[in-house]
Amino acid sequence: MSFLQIAVLALVQGFAELLPISSSAHVILAEKLMGLDPTSPEATLLLVMLHTGTMFSVLVYFWKDWRGHYFQSSTAGGAFLKEVLLATLSTGALGLGLQFLIEKVVLRGEPHAEVEDLFGNLRLIAASLACAGLLILFATSREKAAGNRKNLGPVEAVWIGLIQGLCLPFRGFSRSGATISTGLLLGLSWAQAEEFSFALAVVLTPPVLWREIHRLLKAQALAGLSSSPTVALFLPGLFGLALSFLAGLLALRWLSNWLSQGRWGWFGVYCLAASVEVWLFQ
Repeated sequence: MSFLQIAVLALVQGFAELLPISSSAHVILAEKLMGLDPTSPEATLLLVMLHTGTMFSVLVYFWKDWRGHYFQSSTAGGAFLKEVLLATLSTGALGLGLQFLIEKVVLRGEPHAEVEDLFGNLRLIAASLACAGLLILFATSREKAAGNRKNLGPVEAVWIGLIQGLCLPFRGFSRSGATISTGLLLGLSWAQAEEFSFALAVVLTPPVLWREIHRLLKAQALAGLSSSPTVALFLPGLFGLALSFLAGLLALRWLSNWLSQGRWGWFGVYCLAASVEVWLFQ
């Protein structure tokens, strides 16, 4: 994979990751256009490294708000961390359950079946984009009619975590789009839904990165390769990480502005249009 290809993927990932339009779907489509295999361990590891770059942009962008809203006291900070933990455990339970179902039932009989084998299925990506778009539009219509907003609690955290778990195996079902929309449907404010969604993203990224590193090393061992390809991927991957970090900061500013201006529904329209384009791309 060349530096130019990595730069393109990093910019696509950085801009799309933090907008509710499914960065993974856009990156996979870009990989296919450049003749790359999005299901390969190298491609999925690079994708997670790019996710890491956007994770750092989330930390930089939201840290002041998190500190002001949730960490003014030990009580408030403890409550917020409890909700993050509940949501993450819910994500893990459903995500692992779906992984088992897909690998042992849906892909049964295929050698070395992995949930990542679905990542190149454009029909599935198109359907997932359409579902994300409809959810965003539904949340927009309900949010406009909502009255008083709720505070984040255990019930809201568990539901948002479950929806995040549902997004994991389905590229195209935007994680941020689904979790923010779920928060809005549960009665959270724009700011609460956005801040909690991206707090979950920060917690989720390290275990996903570890899984993809492990997957790459396992694939190399099965092929009888040394670890040199993995090491070789890290340097250009770090270059991509830096680009995705910068692009992520710009995307977050755009997202926050559109949320505050009530333009959330336009992302749903985009997802529906993108689903049609991906379906026709096959």
